[in-house]
Amino acid sequence: MDVLEFSFCLLIIIMCLAYSTWHLRKKWWKSSVPTNWPLLGMLPGLIRNAHRVHEFVTAFLGEAGGTFEFQGPFFANFDMLITSDPANIHHILSKNFSNYPKGLEFREIFDILGNGIFNVDYELWEIQRKTTMSLMTHPKFQTLLERSMWDTIENGLLPVLDDFVQLGTLFDLQDIFQRFTFDAISKVLLDHDPRSLSSGLPHVPCEKAFNDVVDALLYRHILPKGCWRLQKWLRIGREKKLIQAWEAFDQFLYPCISRKQEELMYKTTKDEDFDIITGYIKAYNQWKNEHNLGNVQEFLRDTFLNLMFAGRDTTSAALTWFFWLLIKNPLVEIKIREEIQQQLHLKEDEILKHFNIEDTRKLVYLHGALCETLRFFPSVSLEHKLPLEFDILPSGHRVSPNAKIVLSFYTMGRMETIWGKDCLEFKPDRWISKQGRVKHEPSFKFPAFNAGPRTCLGKEMAFIQMKLVAAPIIYNYHIQLVEDQIISPSASVIVQMKNGLKVMLTKRVPLHSS
Repeated sequence: MDVLEFSFCLLIIIMCLAYSTWHLRKKWWKSSVPTNWPLLGMLPGLIRNAHRVHEFVTAFLGEAGGTFEFQGPFFANFDMLITSDPANIHHILSKNFSNYPKGLEFREIFDILGNGIFNVDYELWEIQRKTTMSLMTHPKFQTLLERSMWDTIENGLLPVLDDFVQLGTLFDLQDIFQRFTFDAISKVLLDHDPRSLSSGLPHVPCEKAFNDVVDALLYRHILPKGCWRLQKWLRIGREKKLIQAWEAFDQFLYPCISRKQEELMYKTTKDEDFDIITGYIKAYNQWKNEHNLGNVQEFLRDTFLNLMFAGRDTTSAALTWFFWLLIKNPLVEIKIREEIQQQLHLKEDEILKHFNIEDTRKLVYLHGALCETLRFFPSVSLEHKLPLEFDILPSGHRVSPNAKIVLSFYTMGRMETIWGKDCLEFKPDRWISKQGRVKHEPSFKFPAFNAGPRTCLGKEMAFIQMKLVAAPIIYNYHIQLVEDQIISPSASVIVQMKNGLKVMLTKRVPLHSS
């Protein structure tokens, strides 16, 4: 081919690319569906909307009917099927569960969690799940949970909130909840109080490391693997923060585990004693010869980090969104306050202090408001799956082995086809039956706690924690939202508030005077 022929061919290619680009841009402005650009696929639209990825995905899934085939660049293995269709969710997480394990790619994305319950499949997952379930259903677990929660509320949360009332200063309520849940879960699991929620709000590296982790993990989902692998190798960007978070976790967890092991060596353990770490050590000793569990400290590190990840981030995120929605819906707040007064038998001018776990079950309307919060803002925004074998989803979409499938839980709460025409309204009553009890919704419609065999074991614990925290704040304080702050979900696996929740606090006027 001579120079003229080559130049002519190049001109034709450029003209074709220019026309297709113009045509696609014209189409793009009319649609929420990302443009499929030549060579680059839909990646430019994803990168352009990475800062608002949940809203972006919700928009094009709504237009596409709940399931969408995302086309990645031709040079990267980045095609994926994204779905919020309840039938697909039910099929993947329950009906055909065995075909959709976490898989090696999931474990690579979440490598920081090691061999913990969220990361493993098959026998290792069953060991973790059985052990955790046996401990959480132990008769003394709720006693431990209640004691740890109230210790953190009375000696951490309420004194700090009272300090803000006296000073009349602004503060970030999300930061307070993150510190609270970190301290509370550390007490339950490790019998250790890091006191991140105390006067002056000290910086605790491990507590803050969780925020860097959830940001980095979402970007591992939306960037081609080669991009974040390169960042990891170069120790730059979010991967650098992930490496630093890993170090912070290890520096916190290993000394706590060693201290607890040393205490147990010199302690005469009685049959009636109940201790979380002892339960996991027994499980390790029972299974270590049959499975590659690593050494006992690695096993405990991975186990506790997974549980802390759930106990700190998911609950704090839900509480933050709950109070924002409450501020936006004052009639709901009044109704919850009335329920607290009636069910806990409080006088109108009485301060709410201690109440037990059994009392939390009486707060049905509060439960409905928390469910409604999780419908809008499920703490875990998505799930990532890779099928082992060829499959056809209920929506009719065909998936090949190792095809990337993303389940968008965030989108599901905003779909009219799932929740009706009032899906964008905050209505706690949709969770209450005519008999005045909590109304159950199937997990494939409401997957805030996942669905199928991997349904979250800590669901009941999460509701207990949220009610124990929410009720005293609602009944004893008045929260005022700082104006002109931008409230939006962070681009992370855990749906936190991007810029926190800035508020002012005052002591509440008694109910009869309000």
